[in-house]
Amino acid sequence: MAEQRRPRQGGAPQEEKQFDERVVYVNRVARVVKGGRRFRFQALIVLGDHKGRVGVGVSKGADVQAAVMKATDVAKKNLIKIPMYHATLTHEVEAKVGGSRILIMPAAPGTGLIAGGVVRTVLEVAGIENALSKSLGSTNRINTAYASVSALGKMIPANKWITARKPTAKEVKDTVEAK
Repeated sequence: MAEQRRPRQGGAPQEEKQFDERVVYVNRVARVVKGGRRFRFQALIVLGDHKGRVGVGVSKGADVQAAVMKATDVAKKNLIKIPMYHATLTHEVEAKVGGSRILIMPAAPGTGLIAGGVVRTVLEVAGIENALSKSLGSTNRINTAYASVSALGKMIPANKWITARKPTAKEVKDTVEAK
């Protein structure tokens, strides 16, 4: 008797998309060789989970698809976790990478994202809904993306803030009695 085989159900298991990945920029780059020019592609990818994790990756490949896949891998390796407070930033931050300087500020609920280009994409995939930003200096997309992520990485969670409040007389008295 011949054994009957059951058909496979769907082949390889499909993994659920965990990150929102956005192709921000694809650039054709050339290398001059003896016979002419060799073209490759460079891709800038921003990915995030809309819950406070974001990463940026840049890579080159023989074709656009290869460059995008390599850049996605680089971005996944460089993910950072950012502190958020009610879908906005905890405080204003500034960062500089190369000639690009980025200033990102928290905004009131309902303001939305007041940001342009690469900074807007970085904030969207990070899950920030209300923020103001200003891009100063160079408009280089790669440096702007890295400056945005660097600025978000500098944020300090609200529970780690050091306030300059002076202790009340009662608090001073309690600490003296505790000793």
